[in-house]
Amino acid sequence: MSTSGSESLLQVGGSMSPDNNSTAVMDETAVPSRAGIVLRRFVRNRLGVVGLAMVVLLVLLAYIGPLFDHWKWNQIDLFAPYAVKPSSAHWFGTDSVGHDVFATTMRGAQKSILIGLLVALFATGLAAIVGSAAGYFGGWTDRILMWFVDLLLIIPSFLIIAVVSGQFNNHWWLLVVLIGMFIWQITARIVRGQTLSLKEREYVQASRYMGVPGWRIIARHVLPNLASLLIIDATVNVSAAILTEAGLSFLGFGIQPPDVSLGTLLSDSQNAAFTQPWLFYFPAGFLILFVLAVNLVGDGLRDAVDPSSRRLR
Repeated sequence: MSTSGSESLLQVGGSMSPDNNSTAVMDETAVPSRAGIVLRRFVRNRLGVVGLAMVVLLVLLAYIGPLFDHWKWNQIDLFAPYAVKPSSAHWFGTDSVGHDVFATTMRGAQKSILIGLLVALFATGLAAIVGSAAGYFGGWTDRILMWFVDLLLIIPSFLIIAVVSGQFNNHWWLLVVLIGMFIWQITARIVRGQTLSLKEREYVQASRYMGVPGWRIIARHVLPNLASLLIIDATVNVSAAILTEAGLSFLGFGIQPPDVSLGTLLSDSQNAAFTQPWLFYFPAGFLILFVLAVNLVGDGLRDAVDPSSRRLR
């Protein structure tokens, strides 16, 4: 065989074998990320996708819907001094004073959703900080923080929130703080247990030997591995906070006039549930649908994150 023929065979053989660098790149891109796996598993959960679509639609309805209604939530229709049934002029009807029920329902939904989201951020963040600090640092830090958690668990939270919030006049941000202070304890204990396991991992031990501060290790290595747990907890806290605020406002301890929330609307219209049902069932329906949708999203995220779930395989 000639030298040129040998060289051509070598060239052909070289072109047939994949390049090592390209193989490494292909292998890296072929392995899906954890976020991609969770997203695919969540998309397969039909109820979770339906819940997410409902949440988006209801939030858009609450914040954008009033732009298409020429009535303001605190505006009175002088030509409808009594309760009027739903019509083209008033989509959800009016109350006994002349307020447009659609406008007031959307205003109440805005307030309830805002409180729910802020409470979820506050409570989930507090649980992440306290739980990770207790689990990572241990010792007296763990004992003091867990004693504080146990103390809050045995306090009758609903009564405390009702008494304290009743001393202030319509400070809705106080409800965020009070509700958030009493719904993070269980999550903090779960975060603590997970942190006790994560701090024994090799990369955490290596960071400690290199002199990296504890809080930086928690922020870079511990909390990112607990992101899925915290996201699921946040969805649960949203629905819990909305229901708690609605219950407090229904009893007169939450949002106070002239402002409104879904709880105050239900309280004001409870006596008209059968005689003037549009006053009661529109706010109640929005509350039920939104909480149901958030719970469906939370269930979908839990199944997507949990590797032992077989329903999505």
